[in-house]
Amino acid sequence: MNQIEATKLKRSLSLKYVVFFGLAFMAPTTLFSTYGVAVHSTNGMIPTAYLVALIVMLFTAYSYAQIVKAFPNAGAAYTFTQKSLSPHVGFLVGWTILLDYVFSPMISALLLGIAMEAYFPSVPMYIWIIAFIVTVTIVNVLGVTVAARFNTALLFFQFGTLALFVTFSVKGLLNGLGAGTLFSLHPFIDPNVSMPNFLSVIPLLCFSFLGFDAATTLSEETKDPQKSIPRAIYLITLIAGAYYLVGSYFLQLVWPDYQSFRDPESAYMEIAMQIGGNFLVSYILAEGIMSSFSSAVASGASASRILYAMGREGVLPRKVFGYLSPKFRTPVYNILLIGCIALSSLLLSLTTAVSLINFGALFAFTFVNLSVISHFYIRQKQRSASGTIRYLIIPLIGAALTGLFWVKLDIHSLILGGAWLTIGFLYLLNLTKMFRQPPPELGIEEAQ
Repeated sequence: MNQIEATKLKRSLSLKYVVFFGLAFMAPTTLFSTYGVAVHSTNGMIPTAYLVALIVMLFTAYSYAQIVKAFPNAGAAYTFTQKSLSPHVGFLVGWTILLDYVFSPMISALLLGIAMEAYFPSVPMYIWIIAFIVTVTIVNVLGVTVAARFNTALLFFQFGTLALFVTFSVKGLLNGLGAGTLFSLHPFIDPNVSMPNFLSVIPLLCFSFLGFDAATTLSEETKDPQKSIPRAIYLITLIAGAYYLVGSYFLQLVWPDYQSFRDPESAYMEIAMQIGGNFLVSYILAEGIMSSFSSAVASGASASRILYAMGREGVLPRKVFGYLSPKFRTPVYNILLIGCIALSSLLLSLTTAVSLINFGALFAFTFVNLSVISHFYIRQKQRSASGTIRYLIIPLIGAALTGLFWVKLDIHSLILGGAWLTIGFLYLLNLTKMFRQPPPELGIEEAQ
């Protein structure tokens, strides 16, 4: 066996494992963490908002499922756009999607800080955030990552959280708590809800679906990826959608007066205390700590490796970003940089932080939809009646929806995300000598 064959990834993963991976990466219990902010922003109808977000994501999931059939050895929006549209557009998509990886640990830190401050109000939130970031940074510097076998256990723990919450909700509702009934259309239809406010929360909820696209990163390790990966993408999106619909329905049913929360960012803790007391609050808090820690370690490690790959290939300064610690064999400078960025969670609200990540995700999703049109409809000329529906109309609707919600992000996210995109564009001009040569490849697939 030669060296190239020896280093190839083994195709040993079944469909079940890929679905578990995507759902664990998605961390569906973010439903609880973001519920208070979402319901406060819209003044209700959160189940309907999740349904709209699910429909939006299904169009993009469809495009991912199609494009991964054409490029089963690629695992990122960067590669799809680079191969289908142009290397320059691919570079900008790859640059922008870095927001997701680099800022994900910040979200984990902020969610944990909010939960811990609600449970231990005498301890300032910044103490928890700093301690969390320092711990995660040390773990990543030492080269210790969350073992893959814990992903499935953590996933079932998260579904156990939903089952436990629904059980306590049903008991409370039957005893007259909240709406006092198990069946009500009020969470879905409320004439008092402002439609602009309702639509403005969709980008926030789209954040909860980020993870179905992560299944494509396992293309080179999955049996029959042309069939298994598309199926996994659909299953991950639909299962998560069902989780969010059920959970948000009971959240709104047991606490209809969503204006009465002491703090919208920790509203789920108030609800848990009302229906399940300290036991349910402690359970959800423990699960949240596990999810935040594993997510931050995984995303921080992934981001540091992507930055390292970019430094190694000369896309970023090699002396800093391409440096490996001789002792730990980890990209220490990158890990420390990500830790410093995560400290921005001390200054940002949950809404702004989530929207900032959504800037990169929705930008990438829009171009993945356009990549399907470019590859199948334009280049391969699949323009029959069926081909027009599959490779033009559906992805065009997906691009329009994600593009619409991308521009509807709050002004802070558009300014910060736009500044990041502008820096990437100016950097691209320099790398390509004003577009006179192709940009270097980012190597995202190898890094992941």
